[in-house]
Amino acid sequence: MIGAARLAGLAMAMVVTTAAAGAQERGPDQVRAREIGIAPGVLAPGPLNAITDVEGVRVGQVTLTDPEASIRTGVTAILPHGGDIYADKVPAALAVGNGYGKLMGATQIRELGEIETPIVLTNTLAVPRAADGILDWSLARPGHEGIRSLNMVVGETNDSRLNDIRARIVMPEHAVEAIESASDGPVAEGNVGAGNGTVTFGWKGGIGTASRRLPDSLGGWTLGVLVQTNYGGILQMDGLPVGEELGQYYLSDHVADDRADGSIMIVLATDAPLSDRNLERLAGRTFAGLARTGASITNGSGDYAIAFSTHPDVRRTPERRSDVAAMADLPNSQMSPLFQAAIEATEEAIYNALLMAEDIEYPVVGSDTVVHALPVERVRAMVEGRDR
Repeated sequence: MIGAARLAGLAMAMVVTTAAAGAQERGPDQVRAREIGIAPGVLAPGPLNAITDVEGVRVGQVTLTDPEASIRTGVTAILPHGGDIYADKVPAALAVGNGYGKLMGATQIRELGEIETPIVLTNTLAVPRAADGILDWSLARPGHEGIRSLNMVVGETNDSRLNDIRARIVMPEHAVEAIESASDGPVAEGNVGAGNGTVTFGWKGGIGTASRRLPDSLGGWTLGVLVQTNYGGILQMDGLPVGEELGQYYLSDHVADDRADGSIMIVLATDAPLSDRNLERLAGRTFAGLARTGASITNGSGDYAIAFSTHPDVRRTPERRSDVAAMADLPNSQMSPLFQAAIEATEEAIYNALLMAEDIEYPVVGSDTVVHALPVERVRAMVEGRDR
């Protein structure tokens, strides 16, 4: 049990960082995938190559760090639009790769095919408090005085390898701060928000994002992905066997262990007018992008994808919920280019999470755990060797 005195001490020592829109300050070894020649797929990214390329989508992040107490965690919030999400719900769907996770709000997404709150990502033991933050924020909004039921959506990965997760340092106000700070523009990646304490393929993981824009001849739709990476396997980057070349991968010693266990949360946004049925199909395609990175999707992994559409003609407004209404719906025959976009954006978002992460060189209290970032220069050399 974590005592009140220790919690108070942790709160005093902890560094709380709120990520606002704008260019991210980087260290010398932080790069995005395209900057070293890793550009998976054939479709072009949006101008930011981020989930915020989908008009109206906003992201906010709160990062909680106290190295002396092994606190490395945080909150990442994704808002489908800047209006009243409870009143103007967005169609949404869920896909599950391996269901070892604690995704709050999942059954109502599947039952009703819509989202009515921000989506918040955090660590496994912080899910209830993050949900409390969504609840506090939502009930306090003007016009919400009559709310008697609310489906808070909170995803998680377990960051206990680098974070004292039992300290339960994430509070409802951190979720509120992440939501209220959310904005469009560039999205901070790596050791930020809900990715502050995560590990991927044995290297430091984190938050990553990417986008794709279809050509006008295919509808001109934009699709963006944000990931919280915390899983393992045998890392491949745009076809390069990075994990094997660097000698760090699952089953490398031919003995089954838990190094590939972990989780990933994938959040996908698009401005294409999709029903929740086709959003479910789209969410499922993100796992093809996950597989391209070499994920093993093991027994102890929680692999979830949430997809939503921001198109105004599919928004579940009060008027459309009160009577029979005509809704726009992209036909099945036009879905395949979006499937490709989902695969490519997911793959690249994961690479960005790895390449933008930084070393954790101080061990967790009570263990010898030290996790380094992926060695960027060695990856760059592999890319250059392939391209010669």
